Amino acid sequence: MAKVILFNKPFNVLSQFTDAGSAGSARKTLSEFIDVKGVYAAGRLDKDSEGLLVLTDDGRLQARISHPKHKMAKTYWVQVEGVPEDAALQSLRDGVMLKDGKTRPAVVERMAEPEALWPRDPPVRFRKTVPDSWLSITITEGRNRQVRRMTAAVGHPTLRLIRYRIGSWTIDGLDNGEWRQV
Repeated sequence: MAKVILFNKPFNVLSQFTDAGSAGSARKTLSEFIDVKGVYAAGRLDKDSEGLLVLTDDGRLQARISHPKHKMAKTYWVQVEGVPEDAALQSLRDGVMLKDGKTRPAVVERMAEPEALWPRDPPVRFRKTVPDSWLSITITEGRNRQVRRMTAAVGHPTLRLIRYRIGSWTIDGLDNGEWRQV
């Protein structure tokens, strides 16, 4: 039976167990939170992104979660600068042209700030003259920093990025920095 761990990764934590090549580094890694041997992250979540990270000891499951050919849906809660107009949202839904090609269509909806949102340390910058808003964005590919590049391409840079869902798994019931085995 495969081990599957759901982890609500905090901001500024690397999605790996060691910080190889950076002896004495103060950067936080998964080893500060998870003490289960033999599991590895299925996919990436940048250190400046937060939310759901799935870890497993099953190589096939790891590939099914992370490889783009499987098109596993991943949903992100995205705080963006400004309030996107309908045209910007439609561009995200249709697919955005990035330097490495056009993205697959995304499911995009406006949303209220998540109710169970934990404070981020350090906090997201706040500007009195520029509003911010929240979007729910679901993608089925996983290019490097894809959601951030997509929102920037439509004129609304990402301020905060939280992965909420991978397939049928979510961060529901997991406080930031907590994990559970499923």
